[in-house]
Amino acid sequence: MATENLSPALCTPASSRPYAKANRGYGKRSAPDQRPPRADDFMLLPERERYIAGYVDHLPDGAAMDIKSLAKNIPAYGQMAVGSALRALGVAGHLRHAQCRVEQRGQVRWVTRTFWSRTARDNEWWGAFLNAENDRAAQEATAPRAGSEPQAPAPVTPSEPAAQPTSPGPVPVVPQQRAPEPAPEHPSPAYLALAQLGRIEPRLALSVTDCSVLESLAAQWFDRGVDADYLIHALASGLPAQVSSPIGFVRRRLNDKIPPHLPTTPTPATPGTPVRRLMVECTECGAPGPSEALPDGLCLPCRKPDPDAAGEQATGADAERSVRSLVAELRGMLKHP
Repeated sequence: MATENLSPALCTPASSRPYAKANRGYGKRSAPDQRPPRADDFMLLPERERYIAGYVDHLPDGAAMDIKSLAKNIPAYGQMAVGSALRALGVAGHLRHAQCRVEQRGQVRWVTRTFWSRTARDNEWWGAFLNAENDRAAQEATAPRAGSEPQAPAPVTPSEPAAQPTSPGPVPVVPQQRAPEPAPEHPSPAYLALAQLGRIEPRLALSVTDCSVLESLAAQWFDRGVDADYLIHALASGLPAQVSSPIGFVRRRLNDKIPPHLPTTPTPATPGTPVRRLMVECTECGAPGPSEALPDGLCLPCRKPDPDAAGEQATGADAERSVRSLVAELRGMLKHP
């Protein structure tokens, strides 16, 4: 007789709490040369900072590190508490916010990256690390991409002429079709900016013919010292909900928003000076700047209170005390005949 197995089934392990994934280029980035995790990590921090630091340390690279995402996944603390804790962790040397300049598909944008270190670092270490990251980002931007060199066309070998047919057959009558206007072989910066406009803002998508027609108007902008980013931003900002005629809309903006002439000549860049692509961001207010100007991840106004505001508060308190003493003295004089 078979016996029934009355042992309880194994419990399914609880799945880990899902974390918010940041957009590409954003999110957490672990700093190098960290010691392995231990049970006594962050023991010198207060309870709130220790709890949030432990949660952030277990997040994988690329996880969202903004205040809203952390407060959503940490029910014990709200956004203000999380923001104060991140500031304290920055002062303690565990994290730095930095703005990185990214060029992708001809478009320049600044992304915020959060560098995290389980081991507390001082300002000198963070400065050297961020400078190395800046040099690496500049080298990646200037390095030629693989496969970018155009391949030489294969040599064409002359072939023997084809044998003519003995009797010519009937030639089919094909209606002549309108071929699209080819793009210029070496497009100008104005033409490239107009062609790129439709990829950034689909409501202003222009055809090859439209770009050729508007190229002369856009070239006047470049003659006045602006670049492609300025032109695209001026044309694509503040659009209505619907654009019925992209070429007419762009032509009007090219005529109405043309910038004035600038007589000043641009200062030539010093040869060998790298373009700074990484700027440290203040943990409190988000103001960017070099690492030397933001010790502990804080700018000068966030590190020190405003002396004018403190002086105004002190002056107001002294004035309030003097008014109170004067009123008390007048009341005392009224009591005596």
